[in-house]
Amino acid sequence: MKKLFPLLLILALQPIFSQTPQGERGRGNGQGPRDATPIKITGKVLDKENDIPLEYATLVLQSVENPDQISGGITDLDGNFNVEAKPGKYNISIEYISYKTYRLPNQTLTASTDLGTIRLALDVAQLDAVEVVGEKTTVEVRLDKKIYNIGKDLTNSGATITDALNNVPSVDVDVEGAISLRGNENVRILINGKPSALAGFGSTDALTQLPADAIEKVEVITSPSARYDAEGTAGILNIILKKEKTLGFNGSVNTTIGYPVNSGITVNANLRTDKFNIFNTTGYSYRDAPGNAFFDNTYTSGSFDRIIEDREYNRMRKGFNTNLGLEYFITEESSITGSVFYRTSDSEDSTENTNQRFIDSAISSETFRTEDETEDDENYQFSLNYVNNLDDDGQKLTVDLQYSKGEETKFSIIEENNTVPNQNLLVLENVYEIESENEYLVQADYVLPMGDSQFEVGYRGTFEEDVTDYRLDSLNQSTNQFDINENLTNMFTYTENVNALYTQYGNKFGKFSFLLGLRLENTQLKGQLDSEFDTTELEEQLGVDVDVNFDKNYLGLFPTLNFILEIAENENISLGYNRRINRPRGWFVNPFPSRSSRTNIFQGNPDLNPAFSNAFDLGYLKRWDKLTLTSSIYYQRETDSFERVQEETGQTTTDGIEIIRSIPINLSTNDRIGLEAGMMYNPTKWLRLNSSFNFFQFSTEGMFNGIDYGANNTSWFARFSSKVSLPSKIDWQTNAFYRGPSQNAQTESKGIFSLNLAFSKDILDDNGTISMNVSDLLNSRKRRSFTETEFFTSESEFQWRRRQITLGFVYRFNQPKERNRNGRGNGPGEGGEEEIEG
Repeated sequence: MKKLFPLLLILALQPIFSQTPQGERGRGNGQGPRDATPIKITGKVLDKENDIPLEYATLVLQSVENPDQISGGITDLDGNFNVEAKPGKYNISIEYISYKTYRLPNQTLTASTDLGTIRLALDVAQLDAVEVVGEKTTVEVRLDKKIYNIGKDLTNSGATITDALNNVPSVDVDVEGAISLRGNENVRILINGKPSALAGFGSTDALTQLPADAIEKVEVITSPSARYDAEGTAGILNIILKKEKTLGFNGSVNTTIGYPVNSGITVNANLRTDKFNIFNTTGYSYRDAPGNAFFDNTYTSGSFDRIIEDREYNRMRKGFNTNLGLEYFITEESSITGSVFYRTSDSEDSTENTNQRFIDSAISSETFRTEDETEDDENYQFSLNYVNNLDDDGQKLTVDLQYSKGEETKFSIIEENNTVPNQNLLVLENVYEIESENEYLVQADYVLPMGDSQFEVGYRGTFEEDVTDYRLDSLNQSTNQFDINENLTNMFTYTENVNALYTQYGNKFGKFSFLLGLRLENTQLKGQLDSEFDTTELEEQLGVDVDVNFDKNYLGLFPTLNFILEIAENENISLGYNRRINRPRGWFVNPFPSRSSRTNIFQGNPDLNPAFSNAFDLGYLKRWDKLTLTSSIYYQRETDSFERVQEETGQTTTDGIEIIRSIPINLSTNDRIGLEAGMMYNPTKWLRLNSSFNFFQFSTEGMFNGIDYGANNTSWFARFSSKVSLPSKIDWQTNAFYRGPSQNAQTESKGIFSLNLAFSKDILDDNGTISMNVSDLLNSRKRRSFTETEFFTSESEFQWRRRQITLGFVYRFNQPKERNRNGRGNGPGEGGEEEIEG
């Protein structure tokens, strides 16, 4: 029945959509009698710089004899148009938002005509004749997204994907690597349009181990269309990776070395013929990330009035990743692409914590705690993609299959000793944690052009199982043997199954474009516990009546509406609306406490329900010869929003310290309103300036365990980038970022400023480039915050990674510096790949 549904839907809607366009074409062109035999005008529209298809580009046919009579059509997913018209004389133009219009005046059309391939150029500041696409950063505006071509960002040399995202407007990455969009951390991360093992199955940790120079562009999708998964109340970040499409064998080698230790090598290789395309990216990295933290805590109860913690972190990361794919062109109209991705990493983290306890301003005792953790990750992914252009009219069928598996093994040794007034062992613990994830994805998408409009329907299913096996052994000093802590040892299985049907319809009338979509999603969330833990005691700890073994089912409709009005050729206004969902991840609902220390634990909440949001976005874009301005006002209302709160557990350690628990809860509402603006200014050939600003205000309200966690917050962040081309082929880039103060229900955070510098020089006949990058030049990227509750206060400072200096060298073989990045087909890493995401 599920297979028949898309076909039945198309057949049912076909008469409705097909009546009006045909009638309008018969009356609207003003050429000849109404019963004249129509002719067909066909062609293809591509981006001139990247050769990627431009969907929803407009063919305009204006009658020369009667200029008020205008007809035409729009392009499909592959950039093809196929429009009927009466024979006559026309002024022909091809228009696309943010691109220069292509014109063919006074064309006499007496028979069906193929206009061939038409390449449109971005309407940006004029560049020197020898300048190439890969050198600049540009923005493209689509009906449902903004596309930022990263260009040759010098600060990406030796950096990770996470570092590169911090240079994208609307995006912020905090000192711990958490990614947020417009200040909201519930953002969906996709790689080439799909969930991927590269992104760590929802976690962003893997992005800190992959090189930034693998990125070709980033799509910021704040008003996602119906083909995208409804997950992520903030929106979607779709990372498109590079893949060379030039005929023959070509590629590049990129090496880096830095201090603190930051070394790596990445090799890209591509072999392309007229019948197939083989591509591979392989990389190895070794990074050291020293950091530090300081906490000054005061208590209203317990054995101590004040506790000061001074922490030193040292994190070693070794990682290997490879991606091998084959794209085979079955016919001129169809292709199949298979790829295998494998990633393994080995991490060793060491944390030293000096802890001073005070009673009445005098030191009562001092302890020294060490935590040594090893972590081994292994992920692999198999993908199969089939594309078939069913006919010359633009019908298209895409099928996508994907299987991903990941396993993460952690082992930690935690030892804490008294140093003042006596030296003795307090605790020695061994923590074992194994997390296994399996995910299946099935996707089918069908596109049907209908005259001037386009209809799309599809199905997407994701089936994910996450198993966490957690065990804690504590040393029994009386027996000198390790005992299993049954209260903290458990196995938790979390299952998330999502089935979705979606449809969308797009059209354009004159200067008005729209895209309407509707998505039906069924979400099943299941949790199962295997443990000796007393569930009655667990419910008492949680403070709510919950079922630790649960099976929840949600059925929801998620509409999307996107509109664009072209005020002028280089100016437009956009309006978007969408409904989204935030599903809790496995560790958010796992009720067994896991500890970052003896005194701080995190406990999931099985009673946590998905959050839903309704978001509106009003945007404005204006282009001048040398200046591009983008801006928008947005509003989002989220119900049952997640909030992590801290509270007393009523328990103390053996030496009398209050144990504090963090737990996620569903608050009642979260209202967010904001304003953002971006500017790209190229006043001369040797200077480029980019800046962006985002201001937002949000308020939350809700109660938990009798405490009001409502809060109001106003914050902002801004970034500025300048790139100067110096003599002797030397480039100099400066990136500055500032995030203003913020707060939630319990914590106030101070502003953060960071500054990056980078230099590069082309050598070896422009086949090679050497670079130097200084990240966080002032060593100021630190999170400083103050937390206050009824039972304690905490003033803290945290630095994830100290200032980093990196030297890099890239060598390109059989590959021009400008990189003809895209061509035929829709293999992984191309702009076409994101179109299959549902």
